[in-house]
Amino acid sequence: MFTDLYEKLAAGEEKLSLVGLGYVGMPIAVAFAKKIKVIGYDLNEKKIELYKSGIDPTREVGDEAIKASTVDFTADETRLREAKFHIVAVPTPVNDDHTPDLTPVEGASRILGRNLTKGSVVVFESTVYPGVTEDVCVPILEKESGLVCGKDFKIGYSPERINPGDKVHRLETITKIVSGMDEETLDIVAKVYELVVAAGVHRAESIKVAEAAKVIENSQRDINIAFMNELSIIFNKMGIDTKSVLEAAGTKWNFLKFQPGLVGGHCIGVDPYYLTYKAEMLGYHSQIILSGRRINDDMGKYVAETLVKKLIAADKAVRNARVAILGFTFKENCPDTRNTKIIDIVRELREYGIEPVIADPQADAEEAKRLYGVSFSGMDAVKDMDAVVLAVAHREFADLSMENVDGWFGQGRKVLLDLKGMLDRKAYEKAGYIYFRL
Repeated sequence: MFTDLYEKLAAGEEKLSLVGLGYVGMPIAVAFAKKIKVIGYDLNEKKIELYKSGIDPTREVGDEAIKASTVDFTADETRLREAKFHIVAVPTPVNDDHTPDLTPVEGASRILGRNLTKGSVVVFESTVYPGVTEDVCVPILEKESGLVCGKDFKIGYSPERINPGDKVHRLETITKIVSGMDEETLDIVAKVYELVVAAGVHRAESIKVAEAAKVIENSQRDINIAFMNELSIIFNKMGIDTKSVLEAAGTKWNFLKFQPGLVGGHCIGVDPYYLTYKAEMLGYHSQIILSGRRINDDMGKYVAETLVKKLIAADKAVRNARVAILGFTFKENCPDTRNTKIIDIVRELREYGIEPVIADPQADAEEAKRLYGVSFSGMDAVKDMDAVVLAVAHREFADLSMENVDGWFGQGRKVLLDLKGMLDRKAYEKAGYIYFRL
């Protein structure tokens, strides 16, 4: 029943479906469509209409690639019955109390389960703690479909490694971890992904190993960035420039080149909580992982407090101070505002009676309004400011001259927080700015 599934896909006799067409799912669908027949499903009809009209709201592959793609975009879940190989790529966020929110992956499992046919292989890509695929998703698939896992359908797990906004590290160029419930499934999953992943696949020995590998990749980055953020706080108290310290230390061959910064997004700031949640269930309270999370989660508050101190140093009234924040997305050159840490700066400034002007040439304004209730201003509104926070290193901010920056400010000393260290610190300090960077 399963043995010739790969051959049938390659020959165009069977179809592959992609469930969830966001930043992760859509590039996967587009890549596979160059080789085999693909149904791209998302329950967001508005998003499907955009794709159908050749618009890429994620900007991950671009409008031209969407127009040229043969992906059969649909919001009709019954179309999933036409496919035999299914990839589920929906987000796995955390709740306000940092516990895993499995609602999207459970919902996707229910939708797929209702439309699952015998002889299908289902691969999950969503980041989860070890055990979710087999202990949470499989029972839902079985219940909804009336089919038996291992007999009527098989499952696998292949964690996504797409880096939003990154044009170098793409699906095709990053080694893909694949896993399956048994050797037969692993072989099918590996061969299917090898169709599009030029960098090749790594066959993990079990689904749980693959789930664990994904969750520690981002936990490792999170801990390293937390260390850099802690150093930044310490060096700031010492009056030492962190960037200069890291440049000096970075001359050693085995020094890990991480930078301090705000850790947002759907992976680094989220995945560690999945791991620590599972550890708590097993009676182990994480030490290092959670301490790293605490430092990173508090960086928005730290930036806002630093801004207030700098305003006081510049003899500016804090309440109703004119402050601009440039950049609102969770990372540079990407329209995604979900899980952005810039909102922490905004909320903290409001506590001090400051309502900042926010400008971002790349951000999805509609999404930001819906999620956070914030409205963006154009760059022309950034004038007569007491302080400016250059928060995200968008390409639009890469070539700013001091003349550009001077034009943002009003009377008195200029307070500039260059969080990503994009500008020449010495030049701005020489020009009389009160300058700060992480």
